[in-house]
Formats: sequence, structure tokens, C-alpha cells
Amino acid sequence: MSTSTTPAPALQIDVWFDLICPWCLIGKRHLDTALATWREQRPSDTVVLCWHPVRLIEGVPPEGWDFAAFYERRLGSPQAVAARQAQVRAAAAQAGLSIAFERIRRFPDTAPAHQLVLLAAQRLGTEAQATLIERLFHGYFQQGRDLGDHAWLLQLAAEWGLDVAEAASRLDLPLPQAEPVPGVPFFVFNQREALSGAQPPAALLQAMQAAVTDTSQLL
Repeated sequence: MSTSTTPAPALQIDVWFDLICPWCLIGKRHLDTALATWREQRPSDTVVLCWHPVRLIEGVPPEGWDFAAFYERRLGSPQAVAARQAQVRAAAAQAGLSIAFERIRRFPDTAPAHQLVLLAAQRLGTEAQATLIERLFHGYFQQGRDLGDHAWLLQLAAEWGLDVAEAASRLDLPLPQAEPVPGVPFFVFNQREALSGAQPPAALLQAMQAAVTDTSQLL
């Protein structure tokens, strides 16, 4: 008598994000937390993580805009900006993050940084890509680095072992057309379960479990 078992289904997670979005940073940290729990509970499952760039603000010039002036125009007043930043900081603190808005001087065009992220996925794989995304988030939200600064992006390319000449040739290319999503961050699990916004780890973990259960029932 022989027995066979069905292999544990893989979990594919697709994430739509923009590097200027603090909720995407918070959402990524919550996803990291949920994934750590998932891997403890299901160590034999494979997980594939796919990042999809979304350029939230079109028409940003290569040199960017003044950060404070942009948000005052967008939200209406310095008081409204301060209230929004306090809200974001509180949510970030719950995720174990700090955000230094006072260090950010430029509102950047994120297309060059996203091109570097896409190149990292092609040449180095998704794990290296995820660490690069984390580094870009850290540079922008904790250090006030300019995501549109080619010199800094090429420095990162060298640190990650990418071909700097190839990276330089990619930075000014247009981004691939993004699939329409209701907002960022936007998470899709096994192309079946979707969540929008910086959801807490428990909600993300529940969606993962539902996606894997749905997929296994199709086998």
C-alpha cells in the first residue's frame, strides 16, 4: 500500500506600491511581520513575492518639487500637513518605524528608483529586490535622500552588485504600464485574495491563509 501527499501550495504575493508613499512602507513592514509568522507556521511552503511599481504622481520634473510646498498645496495648509504627518507617524510607530519628514526636502519623481528596483529583480532575484526596496524606503523616509538622485541610485546599484552602466541606461526609461489598482499599497495573494491599504499583519496573514486554502481546493 502506498500513500501520497499533495505538496503544500506555493504562496504568490503581488504588491503594488510607490516609494514616496509612507503607507507603502508601513504596509511592507506589516507584510514582513505576517510573512515571518507564515514561515514559522508553514516552513515547507514556498513564497514568491512580486513588486509592481506605481507612479502615484505624474508630471514630476527630474529635479523634483519642494516637499513642504507640494504638500501644502495638496492638503491646503501647514496645519493640515502637520495633522497628516502626525497620523502617519503614529501608524508608523505601531509598525516599529520612524519617519523623519523634517529631513525630506524634495518630492521626487520615483520612476528612476523604480527602474532600479525592476532591474534588481531581473538580475538579482526577488530577495535582493526586496532588500533594495527597503533601502530606498529607509533612504527617503529616515534619511531624506532624493529618490530621483541618479548619483545615489547608481551608488546603490554598485552596492547591490548591478552593472552600473546598465543601471544608468535604465534610469530615464518610462515605467511599464501599471495595472489599475484602487490604491497603494495593494496586495493580491495567489491571484485570489486582495487587500488595499496598510493592513495590519493579522489581516494579511488571514488573506494568505484564505488564498492558500482556496488554491488547494482547486487541486
